[in-house]
Amino acid sequence: MKLKCIITDDEPMARKGLQSYVEKLDFLELVGVCEDAIQLNNVLKTQSVDLLFLDIEMPYMSGLDLLSSLVNPPKVIITSAYEQYAIKGYDLEVVDYLLKPISFERFLKAVNKVYDLIKSQQSLSSASDYFFVKVNQKFEKIFFKDILYIEGVENYVSIQTELGKIITHSTLKLILENLPENLFIQTHKSFIVNAEKVSIVEGNMLGIGKYKIPVSRTYKEEVLETILRNKLQANS
Repeated sequence: MKLKCIITDDEPMARKGLQSYVEKLDFLELVGVCEDAIQLNNVLKTQSVDLLFLDIEMPYMSGLDLLSSLVNPPKVIITSAYEQYAIKGYDLEVVDYLLKPISFERFLKAVNKVYDLIKSQQSLSSASDYFFVKVNQKFEKIFFKDILYIEGVENYVSIQTELGKIITHSTLKLILENLPENLFIQTHKSFIVNAEKVSIVEGNMLGIGKYKIPVSRTYKEEVLETILRNKLQANS
């Protein structure tokens, strides 16, 4: 498995150093080098990427500001000379935070973490009709067909199924990456729904049985397209 990655940093020497590190590892494929967040944003419109090496303090727009604007960002490793942004970086679910100057040993540890994470997620996603979540000290099997909706609450995720509610210590983003894209869709920063379970679309709300799920403006167009597509396929 190769990970496609992009380096974004306004310092030429920093870009060069990271590029030399990337070139040492066979499982990394460098597909872009950007000088600022604006340039990176343009590249992401056309290029599929697995991993971003992202500086924070850059002209025009900070790396964190760009990251917070992306709906489904790739995995991110922050590369910065300033440690005060670490908490905000992890709030945005970056995989790792590297302080400059970055040693190859520390770089390797970070990219290995990304590789293992993506490989693990792909393994979970390969299950045909279910996945496992950790609940307390055990793992529970959840069938995709039983899920009504999923809600993220701080560092926990509540999965509402037809059989009841399951709460696991995770993030909404991580759960979404393990669900079939053709069946589940994010409707709000805190909600994911099973598109096949939606029975009512009314304004900015979706009806799933007795439950009402909000739809934010950011996701509304994609949500409606997915729900309508699923309904048409079901009726064809």
